[in-house]
Amino acid sequence: MKKLPLFMALGAIGVGSALVDTASAQKKRDMTIDDLVKVRSVGAIAVSPDGASIAYTLSKTPDVLNGEKNGTASSHLYVATGTNKTKLFMSESAGGLSWTPDGSHITFLGKRGDAKKRGLYGLPVDGGEAKNLYTYKENISTYKFLPNGESILFIARDTPKHVKTLKEKGFDANVYEENISIARVYHAAIDSDAEAKEIKIPGYPTTLAVAPDGKHFAVDVAPTGLIDDNMMSRKIHVMEIKSGKIVSKIDTPGKIGQFAFSPDSSKLGFMTAVDRSDPVAQTLAVADVSTGSYNLIDRAQKAHVTDFAWTAAGGLVTLVQKGVGSEHATYTPDGQEVTRVAHEGFVASRIDNGSGQKLALAGSAPTHPTELFVSSYNSQPTKWTNHNEWTSEIKFHEQKPYTFTARDGLEVEGVLITPNGRKPRKGWPMINVVHGGPEAHDSNGWKTRYSTFGQIGAGVGFVVFYPNYRGSTGRGEEFAKLDHKDAPGDEFWDIVDGVNSMAEEGLIDKSKVGITGGSYGGFASAWGATIASEHFAAAIPFVALTDLISFMGTTDIPVEMIDVHFMKYPWQDWQMYLEKSPIYHAGKSVTPTLILHGEADPRVHPAQSNELYRYLKLNGQAPVRLVTYPGEGHGNRKAAGQYDYAQRTLRFMKHYLQGKGGDLPPADWGAAEKMGLED
Repeated sequence: MKKLPLFMALGAIGVGSALVDTASAQKKRDMTIDDLVKVRSVGAIAVSPDGASIAYTLSKTPDVLNGEKNGTASSHLYVATGTNKTKLFMSESAGGLSWTPDGSHITFLGKRGDAKKRGLYGLPVDGGEAKNLYTYKENISTYKFLPNGESILFIARDTPKHVKTLKEKGFDANVYEENISIARVYHAAIDSDAEAKEIKIPGYPTTLAVAPDGKHFAVDVAPTGLIDDNMMSRKIHVMEIKSGKIVSKIDTPGKIGQFAFSPDSSKLGFMTAVDRSDPVAQTLAVADVSTGSYNLIDRAQKAHVTDFAWTAAGGLVTLVQKGVGSEHATYTPDGQEVTRVAHEGFVASRIDNGSGQKLALAGSAPTHPTELFVSSYNSQPTKWTNHNEWTSEIKFHEQKPYTFTARDGLEVEGVLITPNGRKPRKGWPMINVVHGGPEAHDSNGWKTRYSTFGQIGAGVGFVVFYPNYRGSTGRGEEFAKLDHKDAPGDEFWDIVDGVNSMAEEGLIDKSKVGITGGSYGGFASAWGATIASEHFAAAIPFVALTDLISFMGTTDIPVEMIDVHFMKYPWQDWQMYLEKSPIYHAGKSVTPTLILHGEADPRVHPAQSNELYRYLKLNGQAPVRLVTYPGEGHGNRKAAGQYDYAQRTLRFMKHYLQGKGGDLPPADWGAAEKMGLED
C-alpha cells in the first residue's frame, strides 16, 4: 500500500526535470557544499503601520573559505515596497525588528559603535543613519512601543554589581541552576535621560505585548528562570501599565507561544498547547482581557497554526502548516472561518500584517531559500524578492510529497528528492534525514542545509527522504501525540516502513540506506545504528540522545520530556528507560557510524555521544568515529563548524553507500587544502 502523489491538495508542487527544457538543463550544474555560503534567507518581517512598506532581515553566512571571519550568520536590514522593489537599509546585524507607531523609523536591537550593551535603535525611513533611541545598563532582550511612540516597555536581565566585582576577583563559583540573572520589565521614555521605571512582575518574564489603548500590556511569566519552566510553566498576565496592577491571568495547562491584543484591546489572541501533554503551542486561542477566560479556535483541524495576527477589522489571520504545505486562513474573533488560501509552489514559515490589509509572508520553495511573499487575505501570495539569483544556474532534482502506509495501517508522509536521469537497476542509494523534536515536521520547501543534504545529496546520486513520522506536527493534535509513552517506538518503525515502501517499488537499493538527523533525529539515527542495524548501511547521529537514564540526569528539559513524551519518571520504570536507550542495543550494531556533537550542548550533554562511541567501539563489529565541535551547542551555528559537518557527513555517506566501504575514510577531509593552507 503506497502512494506517490504528483500534487497535494494543499498546493505544494514537485520540481524537477519535467519542468526544465533539455537545452537549459544541459547548461545547469548540480549544487555543491560550497554553494551553501551563497544562500540568503529572509528572517524577521514587519509590515509598516500604513502597509506601504515591509521591513525584513536577510541572513548571510560568513564565507570562511575566502577569508571572512568565522562566526554565526548575520542579519541585514532591507525594505520592500513592491515586487522586486527592495532596498538595503543597513548591512550590519539587526534583531527585534519593528516600526515606530508613526511609521517614521524602523527599529531594532543591536550594539553599534562603542556600545557595550544591546540597545534600541531607530533608522529613519526617509534616509539617514540609525540613531540610538534608548540604552539600558544591561542588554535589552525584547521591547514594545506604547501607541504614542514616546515610550517603550522592555525586558532586561539584571546582574547585581557586587556579583560582577566578585567574579573579577576570582569568586566565580557557579551554583547549578541557581546562578540565574533576574529578568525584569521596565517602562522608559525614549530619547530621554529619565531613569527606567520597573514594573514588578510575579516571576520571570520573556515576551511582551502592548494593548492599542496604551493602558494595558500582557507578559508571559515563568515561576523560575529555568528552561524547563520557560517551556512548560509560563502563564500570561494582563497588567495595567501605569499602576502595575494585574488585571487577569490566563491559566493554560502547558506550553504557550506568541500573543497579541485585538485592535479594540478587549481580547488577547495567543498560541497554546491544548493540554499538558500537547507537544506544541500551535492551537490558536482568544481570551477575554478582563477575565482571562479563553476559547480555542478550530482545534479540530488536522493541521497546526504556527503564526497569527489581528486584522484591522478585529478578525484573525493565521498561518497554518498542513501536511508538507501551508495555508493562511482568516477567522472572526469567535472562531468562524471566513477565508482559506492554500499556498501554491511554496511553504510559508511566518506572517505579519501591520495594521492594514497587506499580508506579508516569509516562505521557501523546492528551488529557492526563504523569500518575501505578499498577498491579501483571500488571494494567492506573490513573491516580492529574489535574493538567490544564483539558483538559476542549479540543476534541481525532482522534489515532491511522498505518502506510504505504515505496518499498522497509519498513513505517513514526507518529502522526497530523487536524482534526475536513469535509475540504477537495483535502485538508488538512499539517505533518510530525520527531523528533531519530535514535535516538528519537514515541509516541501527549501531542504538544502548544512546538515540535511537536500539537492546536494541528490546531485551526487542519492535519494534523500524526510519522513514526517507519527509524533510530527502539521497534522493536528492527535497525530502529534501518537508517539507518547513509546519513544522511540512506532514512530521509528515508520521510518523503516518508508524505506521498505520505496524498496518495494524499486526506487532505492535496500542494501544501501543511510540514516541521519539531529537531536531527536539523532536519537532515531542512533536507534538505526543499534536495534535496527540490519536496515541501515550507514548512520550519522548528531547531538543525539543515546542513554535515556543519564540523559534525564543532565538535560535542561527533564520535565518537558516526561510530561510531553515519556509520561513516567525514571524511577517509575527504570527498565523502560534502559531498553529505550540505543546503548542498550549497541552489541547488535553492524552499521558504520559517524557521531557528531557540540561540546557546549546544554540540551543533550555531549557525554551522550561519548557513551555511544565507547559502546560501539567495544562492540567492534563496525567502524565508528566521534567528532566534537568546541563552543558549539545543540547544533552548529558557526560557519566553519557547519562547513566541516557538511563535508564529513557527505563523504561518509558516499564512502559507505556508494563506495567500497570497509575502514573509515581519513579523518582529515582536506580542509587545509581547500583553504590553501598546506605547508
